[in-house]
Amino acid sequence: MGYAFMVGNCLVCKQMFSFNPILVPSHRVNGVREPVCKHCIDAANPVRKKKGLPPLTYAPGAYEPVDERELP
Repeated sequence: MGYAFMVGNCLVCKQMFSFNPILVPSHRVNGVREPVCKHCIDAANPVRKKKGLPPLTYAPGAYEPVDERELP
């Protein structure tokens, strides 16, 4: 048994971070899922709250390694 994680750059801040490729929040750009880091999600929520928008959320484990058996 092993674990896997992806490493990529955040769509918003461009910083490199590691994440669970199944659970990480993302946005499609030209048909490609682009990941968004936890810092950017957390930073966006106060702005969204002021605008009356619901907060962005992420699944537990979105920024942790994934059990390799869960990968497609």
